[in-house]
Amino acid sequence: MSDVEENSEHFFIKDKKSWLKLIGFSALFVLLSFLVPFSLYKEVDSSLNSDLLQIFTLEFVVACFALLLVYYTSDAMRLWFTLRAIGCHQAFKSIFPLVFINFLFSNITPMATGGGVAQVWFLHRRGVRLGAATAATSIRTVLASLLIFIPTPFLFMINPQLSSDLLQDGWGIFLSAFAIGYVLLSAIVLLRIRWVIHTLKLILNQIHRFGLISQNTCQRRTWQVTRELFHFSCCINIFLTGNLRDKLMAIGSTILFLVSLFSFPALLLWGLGYQIDYTAVLALMVINTFIMYFAPTPGASGIAEGVFAIFFGAIIQAPDLVFIIIAWRFLTIYLGLFIGIFVTIFEFLSGAKND
Repeated sequence: MSDVEENSEHFFIKDKKSWLKLIGFSALFVLLSFLVPFSLYKEVDSSLNSDLLQIFTLEFVVACFALLLVYYTSDAMRLWFTLRAIGCHQAFKSIFPLVFINFLFSNITPMATGGGVAQVWFLHRRGVRLGAATAATSIRTVLASLLIFIPTPFLFMINPQLSSDLLQDGWGIFLSAFAIGYVLLSAIVLLRIRWVIHTLKLILNQIHRFGLISQNTCQRRTWQVTRELFHFSCCINIFLTGNLRDKLMAIGSTILFLVSLFSFPALLLWGLGYQIDYTAVLALMVINTFIMYFAPTPGASGIAEGVFAIFFGAIIQAPDLVFIIIAWRFLTIYLGLFIGIFVTIFEFLSGAKND
């Protein structure tokens, strides 16, 4: 067993402090997810509208189920095809559980930092090299990020009204500049990995000079980082120069995943009888998701609901707003997270039996 695998095993199973942190983040996620809709409910002073029950028709339930199926399947496909594009062939059925594991850990850790780490760990247990697993999850994340970040400045320029009055006073320019900066930084990481390796070496050497780590530890960590990052770089190059079909399928499934994710509010609004512009809803959700990327709270809880209320408050009647927010978060986050709890427990238990 490698040092990294031992450290991962220590983090996910043996480190009580890590588990306490995860429990704390989970409690914060639940608390914020409840407080913001409750505050909105008190603010609009709306009782439960009996007309909302009319949304639960057979056609609506079937449409929700179909959209959820596309949502989860495309999420699995984008990781599966990314793995294939870098030369790692896994059975598709083995990737599907990772979708829900990602739902769980990304939503109980700040800024969704835990989802990719958990997926890397589970992939590594299944024989995928750490650098390859990290490359696949990173490429998968970067593809989705770029498809959100690149359109954002154009959405602000084309129609600043999309981002509401709160974001018009300079915020649109700031967020657009931030999106462009993120795209450039991603290009450096993907195309100039040697710069990243050199920077990390300098950081480790400085830590050693301050006496925080020993020389042997510094050399070992430098070798480990260099080895894995070079393998990561090789996987990036393989993806960029590899099988065109797998690359296009990875990009296509990412687009399908994002469109299905952004379509849930439109489905809810149609179910309640609203006449909406579908493309306008997609544009609002692109900006909303862009802002959620930088929310420091677990799963962007609190921030996601608040921004959604700001963006859609002008087109949704007050009695319907809280219901749509809760339904939107349930379909896109809570349901997958709930499934992820049981999938993660099953994966841990099955892994323990195999060991």
